[in-house]
Amino acid sequence: MSAPVIVEATAKQTATLIFMHGLGDTGHGWSSALAAIRPPFMKVICPTAPTQPVSLNAGFRMPSWFDLKTLDISGPEDEPGIQAARDNVHGMIQKEISAGIPANRIVLGGFSQGGALALYSALTYDQPLAGVVALSCWLPLHKKFPGAKLNSEDVPIFQAHGDYDPVVPYKFGQLSASLLKSFMKNVTFKTYSGLSHSSSDDEMDDVKDIISKWVN
Repeated sequence: MSAPVIVEATAKQTATLIFMHGLGDTGHGWSSALAAIRPPFMKVICPTAPTQPVSLNAGFRMPSWFDLKTLDISGPEDEPGIQAARDNVHGMIQKEISAGIPANRIVLGGFSQGGALALYSALTYDQPLAGVVALSCWLPLHKKFPGAKLNSEDVPIFQAHGDYDPVVPYKFGQLSASLLKSFMKNVTFKTYSGLSHSSSDDEMDDVKDIISKWVN
């Protein structure tokens, strides 16, 4: 995996955001937008996924956290790939903790496939995190939950989805949020009217507010 894009804190660092991009993107795709909304004491880490064949795209090689076989909620999933990617994220969290940032000052986030990985990684981590920002995504390996959950039910989750998303269906996001709400106490699901499979200024303003609430 190539080195992550890191945006250092502009004040003394006391918090970290680790944010995973979507399929076919790189850490550079989100770093400047996140740098513009994070508090000055927060470091932003935007890793780039390894390049690998993606079944959904006819085996074409591209940056991908794990193989995507289908975007159907009940379709087959790449369980070993999801778990290996999760282990990688847990390693990044551990590195921040070793550098003196407590787990409850670390936010995990991601867009699309990266948001799916953020959710799965947070739920299967064994220390409470500051929160999870999950944009235009779904909960992978959803049939494993709540059994696979190792984290506190109090970890806050902010899930956001456009209701015109042609890639990850809005219904998929809604179903994931309903499942999360059945075993997590602090789940917000926000709909962005007319938004397709992308972000928007309104959404980024909301992400800015929620992150500063979690770490201030």
